[in-house]
Amino acid sequence: MNKTGFLYDERYQEHKTGKYHPEVPARLARVYQGIKNTGLLAKLILIKASPADVRWIELVHDRPYIERFKTACRSDESVFDSPDNQMCSQTYEVALLAVGGILDVVNQVMEGKLDNAFCAVRPPGHHAEMNKAMGFCYFNNVAIAARYLQNRCGIQRVGIIDFDVHHGNGTQHIFEADSTVFYYSIHEHPSFAYPGTGREFENGKDFGYGYTKNSPVLPGQGDEDYKRLIQSDLLPAFKNFNPEVILVSAGFDAHTDDEMSDINLSTDGFSWIMQNIVELARHSSKGRLISVLEGGYSLKRLPQLAANHVKILLNA
Repeated sequence: MNKTGFLYDERYQEHKTGKYHPEVPARLARVYQGIKNTGLLAKLILIKASPADVRWIELVHDRPYIERFKTACRSDESVFDSPDNQMCSQTYEVALLAVGGILDVVNQVMEGKLDNAFCAVRPPGHHAEMNKAMGFCYFNNVAIAARYLQNRCGIQRVGIIDFDVHHGNGTQHIFEADSTVFYYSIHEHPSFAYPGTGREFENGKDFGYGYTKNSPVLPGQGDEDYKRLIQSDLLPAFKNFNPEVILVSAGFDAHTDDEMSDINLSTDGFSWIMQNIVELARHSSKGRLISVLEGGYSLKRLPQLAANHVKILLNA
């Protein structure tokens, strides 16, 4: 059994998004409940978050953007940059805790204290661009972790796998001209017209050309399309790139019961994806794999999906 970390902090629920917003604190409560009720909690190494040093966030986000976000929260504004980005006065501090907790996990993986980990954080991150909040996201958690691995831990090649049903436009934008980070995304396209990026011909640019790979999936499709595309697009690309650490943007909103998409991925389909990612990490990155929660809005399905996800990490 692996030394698997579980990052969870009740303070993540202090980020309030309003009565009718889909990205609610209850999402995290359901994730925790699912893992606890299946008896997995005792097998995990539990991690509490500490706030990130802003200098690590500045590896990805412009300083004026960070200050603008902090000021908006302290001014008790309820919307930031986009109507999708509902927030409260605590949101900036919670976002610091999300990044900081993930960086704590990175440290423990690199020190050998953990083999892999699941980070149950809020707010999510993969839509956040360098100087713009989008799609419920403020700081790009996974992108910051990738830059931290390179700047603090001496890692040269980072692989990012994003299976959230919405394309991670922010992560792609941040790394599209960079050959040291390979970004792979499988997502619905067109997907409620959001965010409108992630087409097959988007392969990066300049020095990063060939280090971005998108696998769009048409609405109504499910397990078979995901299996085919992961086998043809993801696995060969990562075996060739040979990342030293793999980061996962784990969104569970492609599930057939999730109202945020028209994709029909099954519970078993999610398990198949994660089993293949774990196997990929075993061969290419010494098993070093850090999974970070993005989307997933079915409160009914999140407990089981999170528990299965963690079980696969434990038994990798």
